Amino acid sequence: MQPDIVIIGSGMGGATIASGLVGSGAKVLILEKGERLPDTPETRDARAIFQHGHFRPKEMWLDADGNSFNPGNYHVVGGNTKFYGAVLFRYRREDFSELEFPGGGVSPAWPFAYEELEPWYSRAEQLYQVRGTTAEDPTEPFHSTAYPHAPVPDEPAIAAVRARLKSVGLHPASLPLGVDIDRWLARARTPFDAYPDTLTGKMDAESCGLDAALTDPDIQLMTGAEVLRLETDAENRISAIVYRHEGEEKRLSPKLVILSAGAIRSATLLLSSANGRNPNGLANSSDQVGRNFMNHNATFMLAVDPRTVNDSVYQKTLHFNDFYFDDGNGSGPLGQVQLLGRVTAPVLKSRLRAVPEFALNMLSRRSVDWYLVSEDLPRKESRVRLDGQQVILEWRFSNMKAHEMLVARVKERMRAAGYPILLSQLVDGRLPSHQCGTTRIGTDPAQYVSDPWCRSYDHRNLFIVDAGLLPTSAAVNPSLTVAAQALRVADYIRKTELAA
Repeated sequence: MQPDIVIIGSGMGGATIASGLVGSGAKVLILEKGERLPDTPETRDARAIFQHGHFRPKEMWLDADGNSFNPGNYHVVGGNTKFYGAVLFRYRREDFSELEFPGGGVSPAWPFAYEELEPWYSRAEQLYQVRGTTAEDPTEPFHSTAYPHAPVPDEPAIAAVRARLKSVGLHPASLPLGVDIDRWLARARTPFDAYPDTLTGKMDAESCGLDAALTDPDIQLMTGAEVLRLETDAENRISAIVYRHEGEEKRLSPKLVILSAGAIRSATLLLSSANGRNPNGLANSSDQVGRNFMNHNATFMLAVDPRTVNDSVYQKTLHFNDFYFDDGNGSGPLGQVQLLGRVTAPVLKSRLRAVPEFALNMLSRRSVDWYLVSEDLPRKESRVRLDGQQVILEWRFSNMKAHEMLVARVKERMRAAGYPILLSQLVDGRLPSHQCGTTRIGTDPAQYVSDPWCRSYDHRNLFIVDAGLLPTSAAVNPSLTVAAQALRVADYIRKTELAA
């Protein structure tokens, strides 16, 4: 078919906006470079996933120092959501306003307030079947619609952790999760965080967004379709999508193009599509494509109590935001703390290869595993760029004073809660799991790539809808915010482009 709209990528942005176009009457084609993940034994094998890198992409990037690394950037139907922890947070209401951090860093305001996006947050929570509650976290913003499901229950060992945190004045709350835990555990008793979903209980871009989209016969998915470049015409509209499918180079010329390849790959596609009229790349008259890369400042922490055993399977049900906006002493925002999926001995072995697995099992059984997150601030020198076809990720850490303060405050509270041994490691720049910011939305074409509806300032028939759109990273997982904006943009396209 000759589609009216082509969506490039089937991750959280692409799949969700496709679901928002159901019933619009437009013929929509989704181009996905990868294939669907098959349900093989490796999908629940910790050694295959973490030690042997069974699912890792077959590509290498360079970091800011020129060192080569294998990124966690997946080319499959559903994109990176196939491996995500299914945490579906709303940004806090205050995250949409300017915030100043310890050390003087500033997170800029969004081009609209939380209240503008709130209805689509509610729709996204329904689409992704979020399990949660608004009754436990003091920072939870207003919800016009209740969560569709009750929270995923704490396992007994984690219920005891919740009680210990409460005893030292913290406010542990249930994580908002997109996972049917009974279905997930019926396939195998494993964690879900970082384990690939093969339609066995995790609510991701394939199982929710894409599944809803493909109920419409006018919306189709083509897998194994690698987009090579975009071309423009005399009016600087996107005139053609050039892609490779089954070994053959092909072209499409839709009315609208929605680029949703992910914050890094959308930016590199725009940069590599440079032409005479757009010598710095498409959508890049502002010189902002690929800049302002954000990925969160994060620390892994194992809280060890030799006197107790953590026999949880999936673990990941708690978070606390006591230090999200202040540490209690007037410091300003520090960040958020949430449980990781269970860090078992095979997972630890992937990082501590010289240590015998039986010894790591003794440590794992007595630890509770945490993920400490602080906001990464947008800066133009933090960027993704190309050298020929080589991806170079020049991520520059920011806001580290706030993150160091967060780690210190959490360690103090964990010791008070009875965890005498605290092992922590700062996550380096080679794990872009929360990548965002490379094609930010804003009201000034000189400073931003797209307008508040994700329409490119340079090409009126191009929308860029993935985590690259985020003006700020906040300190919570970005997936639900991407989904909410995708639904908002889908409604906008229906009204402005398809109404006639």
